[in-house]
Amino acid sequence: MNLELAGRTALVTGASMGIGRAIARGLAAEGVRLAAVARRRELLDSLAEEIVAAGGARPVVIVQDVMAPKAGESIAAAALAGLGRVGILVNCAGGSRPLPIDAPEAAWEEAITLNFTRQRQLTHALLPQMIAAHWGRIINITGKSEPDRLNAAFAAKAAMHAWAKGLSREVGKHGITVNSIPPGRIMSEQIRRNYPEEERARFSAAEIPLGRYGEPEELAMLAVFLASPLAGYITGTVIPVDGGLRRYSF
Repeated sequence: MNLELAGRTALVTGASMGIGRAIARGLAAEGVRLAAVARRRELLDSLAEEIVAAGGARPVVIVQDVMAPKAGESIAAAALAGLGRVGILVNCAGGSRPLPIDAPEAAWEEAITLNFTRQRQLTHALLPQMIAAHWGRIINITGKSEPDRLNAAFAAKAAMHAWAKGLSREVGKHGITVNSIPPGRIMSEQIRRNYPEEERARFSAAEIPLGRYGEPEELAMLAVFLASPLAGYITGTVIPVDGGLRRYSF
């Protein structure tokens, strides 16, 4: 299937590893010119080499900690300088922040900034040029917002979903779609660090109907499709990629 993405431009945050890296590679394989953002230059450089070796255009590498003040503005400016315009934005930077009841306010602020505020700021920094072009794709890689314990990331992901749905109502008339993908258990550096192989096997057998953790490329396929012109009538959605892990009633 021709996804009609050749020649488009995209900015992917959290692009150095895992889901973000897989999405960056998937977009590049479809002919998209990329700006890739992460903190670790060596990983971004290796991503760029992979993309070039596969026949893609060398990405614009942006080394930036999203927690830095005004990071949203800085990333947007660097991407626009390198690409000319950004038609596709993939917000993939984030992380889980379990907190005790007596966690200090600074810990909550850090988690909300990482998992919601910076994505919102970066998106709004890029929206004017998407509106001017009458086309855009905003894809948020989020997470579950149904709390099973106290975790600041759950609150932030719920905010992301509500914000994205509201934003989709405002920008649809400009040809811009806004969608969110909450991953289930997708293999990553963090998953391997936090969940030993024995625990992954136990959890998969007990909780995941498909019986295994997912691979980043399996989520990336959906993200690349949502980034394409072919997905122009899909907006305001929250689409889990979780192997059937969650049990939503609607």
